[in-house]
Amino acid sequence: MDRPVCVVTGVGPGNGAAIARCFARDGHALALLARSTPYAAALAAELDVAKAYACDVGNETAVAATFARIAEELGPVETLVCNAGSGVWGDVEHISPADFEATWRVNALGTLLTAQQVIPGMKQRGAGNIIVIGATASRRGGVRSAAFAPAKAAQRSLAESMARSLWPAGIHVALVIIDGVVDLERTRQAMPDKPDSFFVQPDAVAATVHWLSRQDCSAWSFEVEARPFAEHW
Repeated sequence: MDRPVCVVTGVGPGNGAAIARCFARDGHALALLARSTPYAAALAAELDVAKAYACDVGNETAVAATFARIAEELGPVETLVCNAGSGVWGDVEHISPADFEATWRVNALGTLLTAQQVIPGMKQRGAGNIIVIGATASRRGGVRSAAFAPAKAAQRSLAESMARSLWPAGIHVALVIIDGVVDLERTRQAMPDKPDSFFVQPDAVAATVHWLSRQDCSAWSFEVEARPFAEHW
């Protein structure tokens, strides 16, 4: 297939869908990964060349099998967007060990497993992008982020380690720190009193991700922040 291939993990309403649509407009073939595929399959049907894949990014066997199918059905991966992320909210006394491990598996281990699938091909071609969607929780542990913050911190450290290792091979590893509440139907319902300026717009996040994937290698960015202009920080 002649089209460059972009893999987006954690595809659902919000950032995942917006990133997929953005790269589709730029002529990419899309591999849309999610634990369950009804939403991703419907989105794939809207795009020119796209396929939905059911994949738990924290499961090594599932990831390997999925990326083998992507290579066969779409071709070599030019851009991997690690958007899969989940969090159990609670303080250290109320989260369970299972909560802690599950959050780490999606955010940190999922980034490792998916990146390891695309790195060999990118190194062989001397080019590629691995863009990780992070969170400000990676920089500080809130009272109720006893599971989420350590997982995102591990993900951020992994991304930085990958960047230091892979940039010299021509692979742009970058991290987008989301600082704010993403504009979704459920977040609007939960916060009906908040103005539009309060929310992070998925299309704007997607534009930032796409920009990172097209940066000149003489001025690559590692970490950029995406927050609403009205956010207090």
